[in-house]
Amino acid sequence: MSADAQPPIDAKRQSATGLAGLLGSVINAGKDILARRRQAVAEAASGDLLAKCRQLLHHRGEASGLALACEVIADYQALDEPNQLLFFESLARDFAVVAADIINAAEHYKHQPTPAHLSALTKLVEAPRIKLFRRMNMAPGATAVLVEMRGSLLKWLPEHPHLEPVGSDLKHLFVSWFNRGFLELRLIDWNSPAAVLERIIQYESVHEIQGWSDLRSRLRENRMCFAFFHPALPDDPLVFVEVALTAGIPKAIAPLIEKTDEPAKQSDLDTVVFYSISNCHPGLAGVSFGNFLIKQVVEEVGKRHPKTKRYVTLSPIPGFCQWLDKQQDQLDVDVHELRSTARVEGVDASQAKQEDTLALCARYLVNERGPTNYPLDPVARFHLGNGASLHAIHWAADLSDKGLHQSAGLMVNYLYDLGSIEENHDAYFDQGEVAISRHVAKWLK
Repeated sequence: MSADAQPPIDAKRQSATGLAGLLGSVINAGKDILARRRQAVAEAASGDLLAKCRQLLHHRGEASGLALACEVIADYQALDEPNQLLFFESLARDFAVVAADIINAAEHYKHQPTPAHLSALTKLVEAPRIKLFRRMNMAPGATAVLVEMRGSLLKWLPEHPHLEPVGSDLKHLFVSWFNRGFLELRLIDWNSPAAVLERIIQYESVHEIQGWSDLRSRLRENRMCFAFFHPALPDDPLVFVEVALTAGIPKAIAPLIEKTDEPAKQSDLDTVVFYSISNCHPGLAGVSFGNFLIKQVVEEVGKRHPKTKRYVTLSPIPGFCQWLDKQQDQLDVDVHELRSTARVEGVDASQAKQEDTLALCARYLVNERGPTNYPLDPVARFHLGNGASLHAIHWAADLSDKGLHQSAGLMVNYLYDLGSIEENHDAYFDQGEVAISRHVAKWLK
């Protein structure tokens, strides 16, 4: 190749560049059309976000509609928190279904169940804001903004529960937009883009990553990280799992992260451990990715390390101490004393204290149920719902401040036995049964 020759341009990047240029041309043309129209339309000329939303909802022009969607997205991003709340209030009130119209259309369909009447009814039961969100999503980068929008909205719900239908409508759209078929599994390593690595540090929600050195340690020497990505957020992971290869089933998190208990020989590595799963975007709460992630990572790691013979987690128990606090009068347990014992005495605590606490934790994880008859603990619901079994509970397994606060230092192994996953999954959802090992069963007697 001569000095003046240029390397070949990647076809995909060239295609993306061409598409971006085309979109830019369409948006610019649309802006010109909007500018001319707004000379004659006073409402649009006011620049009011809600007026633009109404206009976008009923807009027909493609180029000007795309430009208008860009303006709506930009105007929303410019809102401060008080005006953001006012915007959500309007979405809940002014872009909702009209009950009288639905009842009227239902009566028509009741008397004449024709396809036309059914179509009319179907259109009316969908809130106009859903159509608005779809049209907003035409703008480049809008998917990420809508995800952030729902994340912001969820923060307001405790004090403003009437806004819940707005969040539910966004979730309804996200379930389709973030369908498993659109997700891409990637191995994250030290050569991944810096923007991705920065987000892994930022999003880690189970065991905090202490800077770049700590991250590098978690990406080498029998350590892996896998993440799901979506085309609309190409360098922004949706959910990721950190994986370790170990000799035997780990009983504590510190040796696992700090690598103080590494085997002398690679041939001793017989266990795949999922020790941290982080959902990255609050706005996607309730849109399940983790179950697909675990199952696909099991398959990927199995291909890379076929000699491993078991798949387990080392999981937190985030609701245990909260449950103990509510039950402490009945159970005669002082949660503060329990945390202090774990912190000060660790594995040297009395056998009786350890056994009593492990028995309480087994009861919490297996027998204590919520309104849906599934376990109270969210991590337990996740893994047991995926077909794992409750394998072991460990005392003084996480003595970090977070671990002591959540569970008085206890952690759990959930076992993914490939031969039992489907059977466990069906028994869990059909009969509410929790698969447990003999080791756990003894704490329930």
